[in-house]
Amino acid sequence: MFWTFVATVFCGLGAAGIALGIRAITRKKAPKWIIPAFAGAGMLGYLIYMEYTWFELKQTQLPEEAVVVSTEKYGAPWRPWAYVVPQVAAFTVLDTNSIMVDNPEQNIVRFSLYRFEQSYTDAVSQKMYLLNCDSRELVPLKGEQTLDTSALRTLSEDDQLLELACNQ
Repeated sequence: MFWTFVATVFCGLGAAGIALGIRAITRKKAPKWIIPAFAGAGMLGYLIYMEYTWFELKQTQLPEEAVVVSTEKYGAPWRPWAYVVPQVAAFTVLDTNSIMVDNPEQNIVRFSLYRFEQSYTDAVSQKMYLLNCDSRELVPLKGEQTLDTSALRTLSEDDQLLELACNQ
């Protein structure tokens, strides 16, 4: 967050410097308001760039055994450009090293999922899950052994998580 702020300020200063250069080249015939307009556009441009490259940056920082299984794209009223070109604001990663057969007779596997969410300070949460590969039912664990059946969901047949977890 701190370095993003510093980079944003420097982008604003750089863009304001370009506007000052334009005023110098035009012998101050260019209006004075272009200086703050360029500064604001530079800062806004940098922030938009960072929002759209956040997912690719985080992907490059993941280890080899981490596989992205889902992404969430959405816009917000304070980011109207994201309605035109949605940005990845959150994604879920499967740790393939954490996949264990929990019950071989019933074809049930246990694994860890990590959820990364873009916010002012990037949020990461980790949760253990059980997946019945036959019925495609996915349920999170509360603690070590307790199932959170209120969050039970059935995966689609073509879900990447189902394919990766059950075909290990």
